[in-house]
Amino acid sequence: MPIEVTSAPLLEVRQLSLHYGGVVALHEVSFELAASELIGLIGPNGAGKTSAFNAISGVVKPTRGAVIFAEQDLTRASPQARARAGMTRTFQNIRLFAELTVLENVMAGAHQRHGAGLLRTLLGGAGWRRQERLIAERALAALELVALQDKAGQRADELSYGEQRRVEIARALASEPRLLLLDEPTAGMNDRETRELGDLIESLFREQGIAVILVEHNVQLVASLCPRLVVLSKGEYLAAGPPAQVLSDPAVIEAYLGRRQSHNRAADHPASGIGTASGVDHHAAT
Repeated sequence: MPIEVTSAPLLEVRQLSLHYGGVVALHEVSFELAASELIGLIGPNGAGKTSAFNAISGVVKPTRGAVIFAEQDLTRASPQARARAGMTRTFQNIRLFAELTVLENVMAGAHQRHGAGLLRTLLGGAGWRRQERLIAERALAALELVALQDKAGQRADELSYGEQRRVEIARALASEPRLLLLDEPTAGMNDRETRELGDLIESLFREQGIAVILVEHNVQLVASLCPRLVVLSKGEYLAAGPPAQVLSDPAVIEAYLGRRQSHNRAADHPASGIGTASGVDHHAAT
């Protein structure tokens, strides 16, 4: 059974199942997230991590189960409705408007929650202009959080890959989320960019009080950042707990390495786990 979060949950994922025809992507996955909590959602390839993110964020509708956010049932709500409620996400692939400025890209995130809509944008008027100024201010504040305020006037396609990733996070922050879902944010980054992004994620959690769910292939990064991990395997909930405990769990090791390899590893190195296999410093992870 999933471990319980003692504080009132911000997010409740209840028995979430997702089927694509005869393919079961998720089967009765349940976990909770407290307000201002940072957790890592991990698992081997094909575990269902992105499927879970898609169902939680509204990109797809689950076959069964419920997504409760801030005591609201958002199971069938659109991504835009979830953004207005305070939940937003990034994607594995960069989705910026290359021809727009950095500021304009980030303003799009603020519009998702606070925007006036296309009709009012076309009609204009004093109220619309006032709202646009407020949205620009929110966007600039979001860029400052990711240390890109000096790039506000540049085109998005003029930035480095790592900077574009940070613009995506700024765009999500501009919607003023209570919960930020980060899907493989360091994909394609070098070691320096990965460290910098890890520092940014930690600051959002610790200094801004934003709850974060992090899906990331870099187990070392996740273990160093997240006080709690939730593990999926073959579309099902497998384990949850502190990184050192989870990454040494025989069931988790078997899910990552396979039954034969995990048995041999346990026999040769009984104290080791996924973290040591991936280079995770468990002292940093705890």
